[in-house]
Amino acid sequence: METSSQKFQPLKGKTIIDLTQVLAGPYATYQLALLGADVIKVEDPRGGDWTREGSAPPGLENQNMGTAYLTQNANKKSITLDLKSAKDIEKLKDLVEAADVFVENFRPGTASRLGLSYENIKQVKPNIVYCSISGFGQDGPISDRPAYDHIVQGMCGIMRLTGTTATEPNKVGAPYVDYATGLNGAFAIVSALHEVNRTGKSIKLDVSMLDTSLLLMSSLVTNHLNTGWAPVASGNEAWSKSPTSGAFETQSGLLMIAANNEAQFERFCSAITRQDLLDNQKFKDPGKRKKNQNELRDLIEKIIKNQTAEYWEEKFNDYAVPAARVRNLDEILDERQVKERKVTQKLKIPGIKNSLHMPTLGFKVDNKVVAPQKPPPKLGQDNHNIIKNK
Repeated sequence: METSSQKFQPLKGKTIIDLTQVLAGPYATYQLALLGADVIKVEDPRGGDWTREGSAPPGLENQNMGTAYLTQNANKKSITLDLKSAKDIEKLKDLVEAADVFVENFRPGTASRLGLSYENIKQVKPNIVYCSISGFGQDGPISDRPAYDHIVQGMCGIMRLTGTTATEPNKVGAPYVDYATGLNGAFAIVSALHEVNRTGKSIKLDVSMLDTSLLLMSSLVTNHLNTGWAPVASGNEAWSKSPTSGAFETQSGLLMIAANNEAQFERFCSAITRQDLLDNQKFKDPGKRKKNQNELRDLIEKIIKNQTAEYWEEKFNDYAVPAARVRNLDEILDERQVKERKVTQKLKIPGIKNSLHMPTLGFKVDNKVVAPQKPPPKLGQDNHNIIKNK
């Protein structure tokens, strides 16, 4: 039975010139490659994308195929050009003539110095989509600063909200800003392609890691700006502050529960067989529960602690109360739900015995995943097919 969709290729026929490296930029163009675009990854002949040098799966240690590189570069082609060479810049511009999208993630100002600014590229291809991905954007007083995920995490405020008031600041345990910026960039590019199709005019896109990180906290940002409310680190507790939401200790670890509204509270009481709480004057309505939240929380914690997290997860979900046992990465990846959703799919990599897991597109199409069909390219493997000799 076919589980991977190869028919959903909305960007088939579109050519992307990809000058990005590391995570955010390559993840953006990886989405476009999964959608059918012909992504030409332009790399420095002196080593290529920096992530090629990272730790690699067994068998690929000497092939410039670090795991971070493998993660977001399947379905692409690779060519090498020395962007400090005028001759190679002209070769690149030859490719732009037949391209639809130009993506770069240099520090602002670098593309202009190389003769690859938006104005330069637009002269070559008048209806190009030109996308710049950077730490802080193309304007503003610190636009020319370099950035990485953890730098932006430190600036955007998320570290002061991760952990408790006693333990913050803490970095989020994954490079979520990089990957969110990549998704944001891909969304911007696909949107711009539709606009170019509508108007026939070129478009300049400016995607920022800092902007993206703040937009990931939109509810906090708008609440603060509109009301003056100032968020503080809340540990594992829910933002709702409901005494029946957040983290609860069980006999087998931590359980996350979300019972915020009245209907959920009623079902919560049924799940713990304490319907009497609904008639208790101290807890009869949200206002009274808030006033007596410490007493209610203590009562609930004692009940939850009498059973395992596995028991309560099933019990609460049977009553339509969102709940989940806190898992390790290996645990969730081993579960049937994730396996059936196929967030990764194995792909054969030349030179090694075992196939490797690669991320699929973030949504299913006609009940099927969209997965890469071609392995990440070796450095410069497509030079002879793509680059014209001058």
